[in-house]
Amino acid sequence: MHFNSRYPSLNSKLYHEQMPVPLKGAKAGHFNVALAEQLQWSAQDKTEWVEICSGQKTFPEFHPLAMVYAGHQFGQWAGQLGDGRGLLIAQILDKNNQTIDLHLKGAGSTPYSRMGDGRAVLRSVIREYLAGHALNALGVPSSNAVGFTSSEQGVQREKLELGAMMLRTSDCHIRLGHFEWINQYQPDLLQEFTEKCIEWHYPECLQAEHPILAFASKVIQNTAVMIAKWQLVGFAHGVMNTDNLNITGTTLDFGPYGFMERFRPNWINNHSDYNGRYTYQNQPSIAHWNLWNWLNNLIPLARPENKQQFKQDLAQCLEHFEPTFLEHYTHGLCQKMGLPSFHKDSFDCAMVFLKILQSEQLDYTNSFVRLQNKQYEAIKDDCLDRRQFESFLAQYENIRENQDTDVLDAEMRTTNPIYILRNHMAQKAIEAAERNDFSEVDRLFKLLSQPFTQQPDLEKAEDLAPLPSDVPEVMVSCSS
Repeated sequence: MHFNSRYPSLNSKLYHEQMPVPLKGAKAGHFNVALAEQLQWSAQDKTEWVEICSGQKTFPEFHPLAMVYAGHQFGQWAGQLGDGRGLLIAQILDKNNQTIDLHLKGAGSTPYSRMGDGRAVLRSVIREYLAGHALNALGVPSSNAVGFTSSEQGVQREKLELGAMMLRTSDCHIRLGHFEWINQYQPDLLQEFTEKCIEWHYPECLQAEHPILAFASKVIQNTAVMIAKWQLVGFAHGVMNTDNLNITGTTLDFGPYGFMERFRPNWINNHSDYNGRYTYQNQPSIAHWNLWNWLNNLIPLARPENKQQFKQDLAQCLEHFEPTFLEHYTHGLCQKMGLPSFHKDSFDCAMVFLKILQSEQLDYTNSFVRLQNKQYEAIKDDCLDRRQFESFLAQYENIRENQDTDVLDAEMRTTNPIYILRNHMAQKAIEAAERNDFSEVDRLFKLLSQPFTQQPDLEKAEDLAPLPSDVPEVMVSCSS
């Protein structure tokens, strides 16, 4: 590995150094060979991946540390939070010379555990491992993982479960909540911390007339693009607290997430979200709210005589969120539909299609694939209101008339996945893994590596459809 240890250069009040506490009887779960290659792992690193991914081996170049941050959880101030069960164990350079964090999840309690045991269970580790892999393959900025390990050690949740660890990777673990913690508890650190965030993650902003405003604009832009991509693939995060969004617009902290199956924009995929704050349809507005809250934490960086103007400038930065989101969402949706984004009626036509999916409770992913394959009769046969679909189809074909449909169809094939990680697919892999059988994890890992390509030798029938309507959905909570 090529180390680039920079987070420890920050003030020590921002973290706590400690070693991971390995679980008893650690054993191999799954190893992401391609990612290890991208991270320039040596042959010895790959040989020792189980030891690295289970906390048995650390590196003299980096002292493991737990970050402290704060946050708003479900819209309420939660005070000090932090890495309660994870440790940053290294920062290394990948093949693109980009600094990547290696973060060991389930590594034991820290000063920020808040009465937690600092552990992760096999169930949640597998869900996060597969979800990060799936989103990356779909082209959505996301954390990933080099590998995970299981163990013989039990961890108590609602029931006794197997403990596990996962080595997560991300381009950044600095969260919006870092700024909240600094402002609340160590405001004297804000200037230096912000400067380092710009230097490390947005160095191009250093050349701007107002680097902090340029930085704020970049964070807002990247977050808007990430949310647009979530919406396009039907991904619902489930816990969009301010401590779960980072400053580079990379998906972090998979808990009770879900990929949309039957199209229900108000679907609550986290059964702990009693008020439906984090439903799929609310994700753009929640991201906007989180960013507004984050920008308030930048106000102390203003010069006293310029504070009012600085507040107005920050507000203007946030005004770019909605048009950025809409631009990327509209363009992406037109690509999924095989419609020209420049046509004045394309977006309205796409909205009609989504309304049909919602009213008829059709599968989001499959319906776009059927549209792509021109299986119009198959879609219509699943509709109770067949005339509604026929009306849409007439409008759809009228817009596509006299267009370069070969180009439009090619765009559809690269934007409409055949495979997503449905909750029942992940659950089967978890149940097998709890019996020490990781073959289903491996199958899903391979299947989700190429989500846009039909893989008849790997796929199963249940990969291609939601559960029957008379079968209860897999319920997912924040427990992990």
